[in-house]
Amino acid sequence: MSSAASSSSPHLRVRPKNADERIVITGLGLTAPNGNTPDEYRANLLAGKANIQRIPMRYMGEVLAGVCNYDALKYQKRKEVRNGTRAGSIAIYCAREALANAGLDLAKINPARAGVYIGITEHGNVETENEIFNISQFNYDTKYWTHHHNPRTVANNPAGEVTINLGITGPHYTIGAACAAGNAGLIQAAQMLRLGEVDVAIAGGVSESIGTFGIFAAFKAQGALAVHEDPNKASRPFDRDRNGIVISEGGALYIVERLSDARARGAHIIAEIAGYNINSDATDAVLPNPERQAECMNAAIARSGLDASDIHLISTHATATHQGDAQECAALRQVFANCPNTYFNNTKSFIGHAMGAAGALELAGNLPSLMDGIIHATINLDNLDPACELPNLVIARPRTVSRVRAILNNSFGMLGINSAVVVITCP
Repeated sequence: MSSAASSSSPHLRVRPKNADERIVITGLGLTAPNGNTPDEYRANLLAGKANIQRIPMRYMGEVLAGVCNYDALKYQKRKEVRNGTRAGSIAIYCAREALANAGLDLAKINPARAGVYIGITEHGNVETENEIFNISQFNYDTKYWTHHHNPRTVANNPAGEVTINLGITGPHYTIGAACAAGNAGLIQAAQMLRLGEVDVAIAGGVSESIGTFGIFAAFKAQGALAVHEDPNKASRPFDRDRNGIVISEGGALYIVERLSDARARGAHIIAEIAGYNINSDATDAVLPNPERQAECMNAAIARSGLDASDIHLISTHATATHQGDAQECAALRQVFANCPNTYFNNTKSFIGHAMGAAGALELAGNLPSLMDGIIHATINLDNLDPACELPNLVIARPRTVSRVRAILNNSFGMLGINSAVVVITCP
């Protein structure tokens, strides 16, 4: 790392911006419903192993959800877990795991030159719902309202909890980008590194969405909450019989650096962030716009300097809603027409929809394809919807291909926010 900790005014050491600086991923930490390390997660994706369960939900009975089972006490004390938030705890776990994976020693990082950029779909609902329910048991007497509520519910909470846990004094904030947030965290990191604002970034997305009945109730009211007698078959993107979203929690955070810094410290480079784009549909709060999605993908590919035919794997966003899946497939067919070496898969079929963490987790499951050429399958796809037909859609079993040099990661969200990130092998 180019900036070691020192006693000299570190906040004055601003590196000149360079829009052409190459940006790379050197570390990854995650927790998903079917794995708490990148290796475990990848192994379960290749083995076709989903992990969705039934959980009790206030006012609703049982619902289907993707639940993480990481060790929260690995990096936090019991009091810290109790006083903080689930999203913050997930973020701390993923950040610590990412640093270890990257071989970065906190003592050798200038804390003022490190940034934390974490995407979220929503934050604070869990804590507010819990407090309202709690005081309802005491005739709504506010003396039973926790004094931890404000720091728990401010929007910057997950990123802020990471900085406190790690002692990072550089910039931190969360990025509210609906279900495009995981990609947005990575994009923010790349931009801040190119601007010279930081020398290392912890970035990605987290979600604690399964803790709030409101999000379950709202999707149920929309007719978009998945039901199935077998929880592990409930998330069915592209299937003719798909009936909605399985809500999940989780997180994936990355260590992101400039290529020059990563090489200087002899880091193992996982992938290069070659292109990205975020745009807006500006048409509807819920219904996706395939034209805008296609524009987003095309812009990300153009920024990377590649052609559509150079993209070997598309990690699709598809959430298993009827209109959403069909609209995305229409956009994909528009962008990747006549691309015989481009393959498509979906990760939500394994873990459900992790909301703010979705894009970051889905990219994490596909990154190993850059090294081994194996593309994990889309599961629970028994009857392909004709509206979702894609050439080279990997179904049921993994597929080994001649090479995977470039991956495009799609992540779209409500109110028409679209994001696409292109990662490539780094020579």
